[in-house]
Amino acid sequence: MFSDTMWIAFAVIVVVLLALDLGVFNRKSHVIGVKEALIMSAFWIGIALAFNAVIFWQMGSQSGLEYTAAYVMEKALSVDNLFVFIIIFAFFGITPEYQHKILFYGIIGALVFRAIFIFAGVTLVEKFDWLLYIFGIFLLITAVKLAVQKDQKVDPDKNIVVRGFKKIMPVSTDSQGGKFFVRNAGVLAATPLFLALLVIETTDIVFAVDSIPAVMGITTDMFVVYTSNVFAILGLRSLYFALAGIMSAMYYLKYGLAVILGFVGIKMLLPIWGYHVDVLVSLGVILVVLLVAIIASVIRNRHLKKTKTAA
Repeated sequence: MFSDTMWIAFAVIVVVLLALDLGVFNRKSHVIGVKEALIMSAFWIGIALAFNAVIFWQMGSQSGLEYTAAYVMEKALSVDNLFVFIIIFAFFGITPEYQHKILFYGIIGALVFRAIFIFAGVTLVEKFDWLLYIFGIFLLITAVKLAVQKDQKVDPDKNIVVRGFKKIMPVSTDSQGGKFFVRNAGVLAATPLFLALLVIETTDIVFAVDSIPAVMGITTDMFVVYTSNVFAILGLRSLYFALAGIMSAMYYLKYGLAVILGFVGIKMLLPIWGYHVDVLVSLGVILVVLLVAIIASVIRNRHLKKTKTAA
């Protein structure tokens, strides 16, 4: 009964927040400035922390710390999505006032797909606990790939979903007032906004393949895994508009994320040799690595600025 109550309370909170977001805060399409984005980011983070406090109170310190670590890690990993959003919006020529609408519906889809992945993943791990070791190896491989890969290249024209969609429905060349579908000469056609939404949905599925195993390296509690994921995703739009102008300056962030994924991968493999990493240690490592990556990026940017000024 307690578990059902928590799930119901969580579902009600999410529905109310989404209704407020679309029906009140962003009822009209507009360009979201940095100040507004920072305020909304603080709001979403505050909601996530308040829910974290409820978990500490109702489920105990262990679950509370697991949620904190999972939320921070998912939030950090989601920053990688923001670079892709910039590329997608630029490719389809989506103007700033319509970007929030696309991200809103993109996140609705992400909540559904991640629910499927998480419930399936946790259920499988409960039956076959050796899958955690497979996830650990997968995260180590992903960490190495992230560390050595060059800038992400996203070509929406090569997206298999977009290519398939274009074969079954015509596509308009302009957004026509921020609509997803329009009628041209009586023929229903999709707009670039809808194609951008399709690409964002499919790329999020790819990101989920990395992030969900990482979160399950912290905990396999289905409630903690999903709620931490959801609250991290809900604040992603505001984070995008707040950081869009400075994301390219976070040079060392991807290396920090690679270290975090590698750490979680090793953590998942250590039980083979009888070792267990406490969740408080995991949280500390995640926070320290992120802080070092951000500080190193700031120092690098200042050095480059001085070098250019001197030249």
